[in-house]
Amino acid sequence: MKRLVLCSLCAFALLPGVSTFAQDTSPLPDIPKATAVPPPNVGPGSSTVMLTNSMAVLDDKKRLGRDDYVSFRVVEDRDDRSQHLRVNDNGELEVPYIGLVPAAGKTCRELAYNIKSALEKDYYYHATVILAVDKVSEKSRGRVYVYGSVKNQGPQEIPSDESYTVSKAVIRAGGFGDFADKRKVKVTRKTGQDLVVDLKRVIEQGHTEDDVVLQPDDQIYVPQRLVNF
Repeated sequence: MKRLVLCSLCAFALLPGVSTFAQDTSPLPDIPKATAVPPPNVGPGSSTVMLTNSMAVLDDKKRLGRDDYVSFRVVEDRDDRSQHLRVNDNGELEVPYIGLVPAAGKTCRELAYNIKSALEKDYYYHATVILAVDKVSEKSRGRVYVYGSVKNQGPQEIPSDESYTVSKAVIRAGGFGDFADKRKVKVTRKTGQDLVVDLKRVIEQGHTEDDVVLQPDDQIYVPQRLVNF
């Protein structure tokens, strides 16, 4: 096919009255050299990890907990957009195609390989699963609300890297008010469950085993003593 086209051009050039193609000897315009475009300013956290196509670089230290948010992507889908999934109150992650998967207590790398195995059973010949904790949940695991007889009432963020207890929440609230009833601090959960914590025993007598680890959306109420003396 290429030879036929060339021969046709030659024949056209030899026709009477038709001049042959003149070679253009004018200098070519200067074409600026391509400059390297710097990568976008990607900060640490899930945004950086989600750019990779290798499961080997996934985090294998931080363990996921309830109410953590993660970014999820399967490389073979050829879609750079990631999905944002939440670890529910039962410690499970609802993954596309396969449904609920146990997630709490696992690292992103462990969970990614578990999801990979499940996907390859029925949906993929090969699946490269990229999973990372979102920056939002790296800073906070949710909020609790402290009110009543404390110095500073209001919401508090639950740190992701510590066991956040009632006593810590009260201390962060500036401590007890002048007439607080330290023995009857009430914790109300979004499930409707009520707990009573004796923080006088916890803080002043050192019985830390009686302290309660807080969950997202817990409400801590510090009442006042009925008799103030």
